[in-house]
Amino acid sequence: MSGQTSQHSVHTVIAERVIGNLVQASSPAVSPDGRHVAFVVTRVDLIKNQYFSQVWVATADGSSAPRPITGGEHDGDPAWSPDGTNLAFTSKRSHSKRETTLHILPFGTPGETRVIATMKDGVSDIRFSPNGRWVGFVSRTPDQRYGVPGVEDGDTSWQAPRKIERFLTQLNGEGWVYDRPAHLYVVPADGTASPRNLTPGEFQHSGVSWTADSSAIVTSAARHDTWDLDFACDLQCVSLDGEIRAITHQTGIYSAATAAPSGTQVAFLGYDDPSTSPQNVKVGVVDRSGDGAHRFVSSSFDRTFETTAGNVAPLWLDEHTLLSSAEDRGQTHLYRVPTDGSGPVPVTFGPITVKAAHAAGGTIAYIASAVDELPDVFVVADSGPLRLTSFAETYRAIARPLSWERFAVPCTDGTGEIDSWIMRPAGFDPAQRYPVVLNVHGGPHTQYGESFFDEAQLQAAAGFVVLMSNPRGGSGREQSWGQAIMGSQHHASPGTGWGGADVDDVMAALDTALARYPFCDPQRVGMQGGSYGGYMATELAGRFSHRFKGICSERSVNNLYTEEYTSDISTVFRVEVGPNHLDAPDQYVAMSPIRRVRDITCPILLIHSENDLRCPISQAEELFVALRLLGKDVTFYRFPGESHELSRSGSPIHRRQRAEIILDWFCDKLG
Repeated sequence: MSGQTSQHSVHTVIAERVIGNLVQASSPAVSPDGRHVAFVVTRVDLIKNQYFSQVWVATADGSSAPRPITGGEHDGDPAWSPDGTNLAFTSKRSHSKRETTLHILPFGTPGETRVIATMKDGVSDIRFSPNGRWVGFVSRTPDQRYGVPGVEDGDTSWQAPRKIERFLTQLNGEGWVYDRPAHLYVVPADGTASPRNLTPGEFQHSGVSWTADSSAIVTSAARHDTWDLDFACDLQCVSLDGEIRAITHQTGIYSAATAAPSGTQVAFLGYDDPSTSPQNVKVGVVDRSGDGAHRFVSSSFDRTFETTAGNVAPLWLDEHTLLSSAEDRGQTHLYRVPTDGSGPVPVTFGPITVKAAHAAGGTIAYIASAVDELPDVFVVADSGPLRLTSFAETYRAIARPLSWERFAVPCTDGTGEIDSWIMRPAGFDPAQRYPVVLNVHGGPHTQYGESFFDEAQLQAAAGFVVLMSNPRGGSGREQSWGQAIMGSQHHASPGTGWGGADVDDVMAALDTALARYPFCDPQRVGMQGGSYGGYMATELAGRFSHRFKGICSERSVNNLYTEEYTSDISTVFRVEVGPNHLDAPDQYVAMSPIRRVRDITCPILLIHSENDLRCPISQAEELFVALRLLGKDVTFYRFPGESHELSRSGSPIHRRQRAEIILDWFCDKLG
């Protein structure tokens, strides 16, 4: 017992070091003259069990040290006025915990920070109009049922019932959204009037991009009656007088609209045919009038511009060139995308992941991370990337993050090669053999890549070899790679289904690593995955239990048939499977790993959040009930108050506790 207590204490120290010292940059905004970059710095506070954020500013040439310019505890979303003399930002400075305040901060001129709007339910996508008179933003508009006494404190006994008429009424991490639609608002930049809702009604909107004459905003929204059945989402032009006109016409999924600084063109991210997913998202251009067909200008580069790290909405560098980001085999880079379709040209290079970017006044600023580096702020320069912040360096001195080695694995059917990575444990001795933890990412259309990943750092710091790969079904590759595991009866691109080529690839990566690296102990192999990775965890447990000493299945899909009834995105899985779960229930049952529960013989650790709407906790409960009834070795942890995003943005204490549970359990099972 004393040994277990000592090991737990070590894991607590590791978790506090890796998670408790996280300080990272996000949300870059370049001033109109290109001389300054505003950005957000977020830090973890384990003692207060909170995340704190402030807006900072740096000179784009690195001539002076970056500094915080706001003093709130939860400040973010910086946006510059056209003349660069004011900076808008959001904060949580209201007495109501749900309200968000929108502020204007003078920059380089005398003046006080002032509040120009207080919104009941969040503020995002802040943009000044080109003439500087208006600030546009997106905010949720709660139904009157949220205004009855006690609701804010959790007492819903007085709240009116909800009438449900559509799918997709809830969203993981947000809760109910159909009665809190995200609307487009404008407010005078001088704060002389209240915010005005330009898009009242039931429909959700995202993104704010002003037209050059400041008369309208381009946004994206599904504003047709069948949007929850066909999934089409259009670009919309919303004038200040309230007229709403569709630019595209229910032929695909289009978002991240950016109006050209002059002229009538609008750039966007999207793809055609909403009935087929995944697809590699492309950069497109369309005329604002909506009279002509849109055209995709990035098609020659068969990679997705919708990235795991976070999308960069197309930015106009000039009238003929856009800036956006795309994934490529574990890396995520910025690309110049000519509107003539001649093909994207890389702007950034090397083993990094670009997470966000902005450009103005001839300056391109971006946030980038590497496997052993937290996200920092960089500027594109002739001599190479200019680093403006040093959060990665500070973190390295405290937490000692590790790097990894990339290796390629041939697919067993000879169709390609699988990008894989191995991270050696802390204090590595090549003469020793170490236990191995195989990781599988979520999605499935996402990727592991050249970015800081606390999960890998935690496992390696605790003495495990960490193995990761990007099997078929994931992103960062050609579209056919991502579509390889679509359902066998899919109308457009039939594949092996989940649990087919993806399982072959993951096991090939494991077999290759065990054969190639003698420090990996084949007798002490564990596996961990979350979401779709949790699906893979349960699938591997049912098919290869003899290969693993323990498997952690987290926030997983264990029963695709019931998932399609209960998830916040239920009915959406059919775009990947093909037929829906009513017409072809056997397809969903055949791909559900719970069907092999009797074949599971290795110990199983289940971790799930009680407020997970993406993979409802019933997915874990079904598996736990079956395993327990069969007398299997199963351990189940339920995290209260957390969503599907527990491991990434859950409360700091819960993230630490989760890490301790996983490390303790693997240490016990793998020895």
